[in-house]
Amino acid sequence: MNPVFTVGQQITDIIKYSGYHGKLSKKELRNIAYEAIIRVMISDPERIFDSYPYQLSGGMRQRVCIASALVTPRDLLIADEPCTALDVTIQSQIHRLLRDLTTDSKRAFIMITHSIGVARELVDSIFVMYAGNIVENAAVSRILGNPLHPYTQGLIDCIPRLSGGGLSTGIYGYMIDYITLDYGCRFCKRCKHATERCEKEQPALSEVEWIFEILLKILILFLI
Repeated sequence: MNPVFTVGQQITDIIKYSGYHGKLSKKELRNIAYEAIIRVMISDPERIFDSYPYQLSGGMRQRVCIASALVTPRDLLIADEPCTALDVTIQSQIHRLLRDLTTDSKRAFIMITHSIGVARELVDSIFVMYAGNIVENAAVSRILGNPLHPYTQGLIDCIPRLSGGGLSTGIYGYMIDYITLDYGCRFCKRCKHATERCEKEQPALSEVEWIFEILLKILILFLI
């Protein structure tokens, strides 16, 4: 958020210049902004509307950002690590909010995260990526219950368990150099099951997975 403009100014600019709502009066702009702020479970939209970002907590600013994304019609909501640097309590609130917004409004939802625990709570299926490539995808229950790719298995093994059982050994090796990417499986140099074929060929993906991978790469480049 821009620290030198009020929350209201930033939200109404999105409404005004998006072109979705046509030409609106200042009162109409304010009312739409109020509705969006209320939808993200903020009970005093008037105060928030006139506040500067530095006057709000981290969790409140995060909710305002979500409200800004919802003031115009959206069939697809993309959240890229939406709870970075927030405490656990606020994270739980934001996750619940995202789940409710996508369920109640029948939106499609893509969650980009490093946390398998977060993905388990919020999404129906998981695409596991390594070095920019999708290595496995399936329903959440199958991924967590029967991971097939060695990288996915390594990720699952790294999750701390409340029941104990010792420390995780982690995943062998280091991240590959993106400048000199090989043509084969990008995980093969860290995989205990790798063969000579793995160094030359990437595992085949279905048509749906291939299309999704291309779209996801474009999205990541856009975000960078």
